[in-house]
Amino acid sequence: MQSDAMRRVLPILILASSVAAQSPPDFSGKWTVLVMRRAPGAAMGSAPPTLSETGSMGSGWGSELTLTQDADALTVEYTYFHPREIQPPFSFKYLLNGAVSRNTVNMGRGPQEQVSTAAWAGASLVITTTHSFINAENSQPMASETKQALSLKSPTLLEIETTRSGVMGGKASTTKTFYQKN
Repeated sequence: MQSDAMRRVLPILILASSVAAQSPPDFSGKWTVLVMRRAPGAAMGSAPPTLSETGSMGSGWGSELTLTQDADALTVEYTYFHPREIQPPFSFKYLLNGAVSRNTVNMGRGPQEQVSTAAWAGASLVITTTHSFINAENSQPMASETKQALSLKSPTLLEIETTRSGVMGGKASTTKTFYQKN
């Protein structure tokens, strides 16, 4: 009886140990937004069409990203302002052990702190960021939440699924942005 049970359990244990032994994906590299074919239309403003076309808020990061990953953290860097601007590129560091990561963006009304956690969900890395702000209508503190799920669809194709919480009566929204590795 024990040998029959062992024959059934052993393959499950082997499979579980091989899944546990797999290391998480490495997102390191330089990535550029993969422009999807769309029906012709007019872009708004002077920004490149990938940043200004209507209907998508994108990943929440730039159209060109540099990702650096080690065992402890993922760092995301991109240029937000015009490349010849004196402002440095944005750089965000996310701890991969689930601990709180704090990143500060200095723009608009001064420094704005973003509080994030990163957690693995299978082969995807989910970064949850809270943005705190003051409601201009009633001066009350508010917060919104953004979740960015990074997953490799192939060694050269990165998908970022971004979900933004609804604030001030708005609805939550989800977008998928694909990046090609350079």
